[in-house]
Amino acid sequence: MLAKAYSATPRGVDALFVTVEVDRIRSQQPSVTVVGLPDTAVREARERIFAAIRHLGRRSEPANVVINLAPADQRKEGAALDLPMAMAFLATTGDVPPEALGDRLLLGELSLEGRLQPVRGVLPIVLAARERGFGEVVVPAANANEGRVVSGIRVVGAATLGEVVRYVRDGSPPKALIPTDLDPRAVAAGLPDLADVIGQEQARRALEVAAAGGHHLLLMGPPGAGKSMLARRLPGILPPLSSEEALETTCVYSVSTRVSRPSGLLSRRPFRAPHHTTSAAALIGGGASPQPGEASLAHNGVLFLDELTEFRRDVLEALRQPLEDRQVTVARAQATLKFPASFQMVAAANPCPCGYLGDDRRQCDCTPPAVQRYRARLSGPLLDRLDLQVIVPAVPWRELSADRRGEASEVVACRVAEARRRQAPRYGTAGPHCNGEMEAEAIRRWARPDADGRRLLDHASRRLGLSARAYHRILRVARTIADLAREEQISSIHLAEAIAYRCLDRDPAARVTAVGDWKGS
Repeated sequence: MLAKAYSATPRGVDALFVTVEVDRIRSQQPSVTVVGLPDTAVREARERIFAAIRHLGRRSEPANVVINLAPADQRKEGAALDLPMAMAFLATTGDVPPEALGDRLLLGELSLEGRLQPVRGVLPIVLAARERGFGEVVVPAANANEGRVVSGIRVVGAATLGEVVRYVRDGSPPKALIPTDLDPRAVAAGLPDLADVIGQEQARRALEVAAAGGHHLLLMGPPGAGKSMLARRLPGILPPLSSEEALETTCVYSVSTRVSRPSGLLSRRPFRAPHHTTSAAALIGGGASPQPGEASLAHNGVLFLDELTEFRRDVLEALRQPLEDRQVTVARAQATLKFPASFQMVAAANPCPCGYLGDDRRQCDCTPPAVQRYRARLSGPLLDRLDLQVIVPAVPWRELSADRRGEASEVVACRVAEARRRQAPRYGTAGPHCNGEMEAEAIRRWARPDADGRRLLDHASRRLGLSARAYHRILRVARTIADLAREEQISSIHLAEAIAYRCLDRDPAARVTAVGDWKGS
């Protein structure tokens, strides 16, 4: 007898739909064969499936069983196909009506005693099942909250194979079908507050500009100046995740084995801070079975690279593509996968090998060639992609000992939210989400400076030797500064501040001279 069940496996942040066909023929020499390019975990399902069925108390006649996983030319990975394979087999023995499996997608790993274990990729699979027209998805109980964030499709959570059999056969609802009162969108409290940062007015302002426009930011200063402290407070002033952004980001976490499995929609923007010893595959994504890297786990959030100059050169260069395209492409012999990677990058670095170049507290003992070699670890194309490059000096001890606090994150977040609201109608639904994502055509339309601003920008470009990419990024930042000032026209004041945030395009003294010469002309 032949029976079919339907399932899917994660393929990047999408889904590969699988039709499970089971053919059982009576035979005195029983055997079980799984075909259709199964990986090791799928082939081992034979033992898990029949051990779980035995714990149901079912005893079937000896038979030759062939399990086919279609499409046969696509590799099937993971243990999520255990449940549909078991249900299709039970349909061949008459324990389950074959027609009851037609409109259901089944997912779940089976233990030997028949319990359903949670699997990865439930959220993107449920989204794809809704688009494909399935009316219901049956998942392990531990995945039920994750699947139920998708509207327009029924998600049933079950704890055991027996519960699924009874539900499909006679409609008995599994115990895990009881809805939860958990609000997955509840925003968790306890984010670090910007009020804890004393001094650093320019760096605080740069952080606000970066948040308002979605710009990448480099903080350069001596050890202990507060670079990491500033970076970790960026999520607290960013706007909350929209429903679409929360769904996209949770999909990445759903398929990843490097983070804990989500129990619902993520409630706040992710903050990822990989160590400087991380590999290119861990940062960008990849592996034999491609997984999203830190860049994708930071999607719609913040990717913080502390000690930027200590990262390997090839690791940093691998970031250039996602910084520009806002996605990661992983090519393998079997398939080419794309992972979203629209993140804000915040990097922190020392100005020299010893870290104290330009510091009033300690004398720098680095030679000019040593400083040059140290900064050469960061390529020009990578630095060009960082919209804001800011010097973070050490805070004098008198300021640190003063009994005062800085402006709170809540106050700054209100200004950031207002600036973002000014950008939304400008670009519409099909365009960029914020100023930091503007392409050349949008820059020409929305970031045109006035006459004085054009003269300043032309003068600075000649004196600083700006690349075309740096030129456009200055215009993007100036557009954000104008939005924070509630002004539609970009003026020389906005451009002068944006130029001041490009400290590494040339020596800082040359940058000040260039702007000063223009003001005096």
